[in-house]
Amino acid sequence: MSPARRLRARMAETGLVHIMAAHSPLSAILAEEAGFDGLWASGFELAALYGLADMSLISMTQHLDMLRSIAGRTTLPIVADIDTGYGNAINVIHAIGEYERAGASAVVIEDKTFPKVTSLVAGGRQELLRIEEFQGKLEAAAATRRNPDFLVIARTEALIAGLGETEALRRALAYTKAGADMILIHSKKQDASEIESFSRAWTGAVPLVVVPNAYPDLDARRVRALGNIRMMIYGNYGIRAAATCMQETFRRIIADGGVQNVHKDILPVEEIFRLQRTEGIKAAEARFLR
Repeated sequence: MSPARRLRARMAETGLVHIMAAHSPLSAILAEEAGFDGLWASGFELAALYGLADMSLISMTQHLDMLRSIAGRTTLPIVADIDTGYGNAINVIHAIGEYERAGASAVVIEDKTFPKVTSLVAGGRQELLRIEEFQGKLEAAAATRRNPDFLVIARTEALIAGLGETEALRRALAYTKAGADMILIHSKKQDASEIESFSRAWTGAVPLVVVPNAYPDLDARRVRALGNIRMMIYGNYGIRAAATCMQETFRRIIADGGVQNVHKDILPVEEIFRLQRTEGIKAAEARFLR
């Protein structure tokens, strides 16, 4: 069974899948060991890893390199964050082929103009495409995929842009007609009121996806009660957790004048060896190096 088929089957079986953001093979390994259902190949996290803003500065080639590396180290389905699709519908055709070959099980395309600005930044430029133009992108994506289980997820930023629920619903219904398999609805409010209201008003035939970054109190219990959300993406928690630990550790080393105190509070190097699968390499050396 392909990873894309497994992702669909998992949604049907459990009613809700939990997808953790990853920016490297190591973060993907840790997410799989923790028990997540899939991975979010995050553009935001990769941009942060490079020390860049999430404003279409990372190229498709860089993102695909990360995705291929992750796919080689995990069995989990990968949902690829491809922002605006790297251009118009023709660019989307090219992108879908590349991402499917690289190992993605799904893509999320958002209805912003290119270059995009990350959704949650204060005062960010949030400009949306015409509905008809974005429908063309979705139709191109659906027509290009080779595996019918590959998910095309349409992300509307209408709430992010301050256009209101009515416009968000209008866009989401139009995107469903264009072939979207799921709708990702996003909000930058500090509570989940917009998301819950949208979910209750949603009459479309496809399920919803949410990214509870700005509204962390929206947990699985509340999501299940809404009844039509099938995927939760934890969109920036991997890179934030990594930065938190590195920031604290680096500051302590400078303050202490060495690693004499922090070494006992971080993973032993043997655990890194395990994550690197060093024992398998040693066994291969013993077998093949003569």
